Amino acid sequence: MDEARLRACLSGRAIEAVVIGASAGGVAALLEILPGLPRAWPLPVVAVLHLMAGRQSQLAEVFGQRMALPVREARDKESVAPGTVYFAGSGYHLSVETDRSFSLSCEAPCNFARPAIDFTMASAADAYGPGLLGILLTGANHDGAEGLAAIGEAGGLTVVQDPAEAQVDLMPLAAMRRRAPDLILPLRDIHALLLMLETP
Repeated sequence: MDEARLRACLSGRAIEAVVIGASAGGVAALLEILPGLPRAWPLPVVAVLHLMAGRQSQLAEVFGQRMALPVREARDKESVAPGTVYFAGSGYHLSVETDRSFSLSCEAPCNFARPAIDFTMASAADAYGPGLLGILLTGANHDGAEGLAAIGEAGGLTVVQDPAEAQVDLMPLAAMRRRAPDLILPLRDIHALLLMLETP
C-alpha cells in the first residue's frame, strides 16, 4: 500500500494510543514494526504477547535495548504515559481503565491465555474509543478477534497483519472473519503507518 492511501486512512482521526496483540511469531513481527520509532514519537503503545505460564517476561528488556522510546512492563494502577511502550507481564490479564491507568487481574485464562489480547483490546476500546489504533499480528489461536472487533465497533482504527506474510495465519484470519478490519497490511506498511501518527 502506498503512503497516500495510508495517510487517507488516518485522515480525520486523532489517534491517542496503540494496542498490539500477537502470539506465535509475535516477537519477530514486533521487532520489525517497533524499533525505528523516533524518540519524540508521542503515543503510548500497549503490547500483549502470549507468554508461557510461570515464566518471567523478558520482552521489556529485549525491546528496551533496541528502541529509542522508553519500554517497560505495565504495572497495576500505573497511568498510561505518552511516548512509552508497555508490555503485558506474565500471569495477569492487563486492562486499560477508563481513567487511562492499567489494571492487572488474575481472572481465568481467555483463549487459553493470560495475559489475553481480548482483555486488553476490549478495555482499551472502552477507554479510548475512536482514538485507539488496534493491530493484530501473527498467532496460532483466535485471541484478539473479539478485542479487535470491539475496537472497530467503538470507532477505532483496526489493522490486521497480512495473513500471507504472517508466520502463523490463524490469528489474523480469525479477526478478519469476526469483523472486517480497516486495513490488512504487511509489517513494513504497519511500521510506516505508525511513523505517520502525530500528536492528537
